Amino acid sequence: MKQFGGAALFLDRNDINTDEIIPAKYLTENSKLALKPYILEDLRLPGFEPADEATRRAKVVVTRQNFGCGSSREHAVWVFEVNDINVVIAESFARIFRQNMFNCGMLAIELPKVDIEALFASRPAEIDIDLDRSRVVARGEQERVFPFVLNSFDRDLVLAGGWLAYADRKY
Repeated sequence: MKQFGGAALFLDRNDINTDEIIPAKYLTENSKLALKPYILEDLRLPGFEPADEATRRAKVVVTRQNFGCGSSREHAVWVFEVNDINVVIAESFARIFRQNMFNCGMLAIELPKVDIEALFASRPAEIDIDLDRSRVVARGEQERVFPFVLNSFDRDLVLAGGWLAYADRKY
């Protein structure tokens, strides 16, 4: 099973769309790995540089509402996967992006607005996911714990390593 957690990258905006996650001009690449250098290339946020050290170190993304909206492309999830980011924490996700995360064996964790605000206020350097206890553990100046809910099917997809591995085991 994948390890879930590590260095956190904070993207402080609602409605970050799939074109900002991976620009459409790269969708003709014929491998997931070819997408790697273009992660968040078109995302414009004050103080954010897509190719900086914080982005390269990130294992977890924390953001706001409606993350992954826009086109229903799997590439937006794949670019996170090939950059070893396997957790996105947000108040809400676009439906297809969220399901694509689980289909790839990755976590799309929804937390209430108050918990997202607390994460942004403390900006912990490290965030770990305790999947067994369904909780986010933020390690900064102080440790904070945030419970989350994951339905049993999505949990099974993550534990299997994604939809294909799940289907191989089940069918």
